[in-house]
Amino acid sequence: MSIAEIKNRSVVAVIRGATLESIIPMANALKEGGVTALEITMETPKALAIIEKAADEFGDELLVGAGTVLDPETARAAIMAGSKFIFSPTVNPETIRMTKRYGTISVPGAFTPTEILHAYEHGADVIKVFPAGTVGPGYFKNIAGPLPHIPLMPTGGINIQNAKDYIKAGAVAVGVGTSLVDPSRTFTNEYLMEVTQNAKKLMEEIQVAREERIRQLAF
Repeated sequence: MSIAEIKNRSVVAVIRGATLESIIPMANALKEGGVTALEITMETPKALAIIEKAADEFGDELLVGAGTVLDPETARAAIMAGSKFIFSPTVNPETIRMTKRYGTISVPGAFTPTEILHAYEHGADVIKVFPAGTVGPGYFKNIAGPLPHIPLMPTGGINIQNAKDYIKAGAVAVGVGTSLVDPSRTFTNEYLMEVTQNAKKLMEEIQVAREERIRQLAF
């Protein structure tokens, strides 16, 4: 596994509160809209079983991983359940080391330039700038400027409306939560269609943003 898996998929759907019953229809709706990376957060009840079910169901069609991983023991358990990436809200070198030991993508969360560099020097593949939404894409662009060699990905407050601004600011991908899919909603056919439509719109916005960034870098 490499950072290309995250970059090529562009969006990681951050899913809190999924259930064994809702994860498959939820994932199908996202996949139909073009979002093919799912983060199941570990504070969710039965998170490991949910990860295992989604990983078994979709195989390589979806990149299924674990989020809110705070320690190496949880990272290993999630990897054994089928996680292809490990997201953390903070920098824990032991968690990074455990994740890389199993050839899994490591994405710790950091906020300041010092934290970001610290995570990267300990082997992280991508750094999750969190919570990015509290400071906006301007801060993200300023961080990416002096650290162009470090792949950065904003999460926290990212939505369909502002995701493109982070891509244009240099993000390799974005993490999007309840603005894309809300597990607290009743998963009717109508809502699943809404999820698919939102996913399609988000992917279209990101594609346009990437093309704009390429043009900007060409000049």
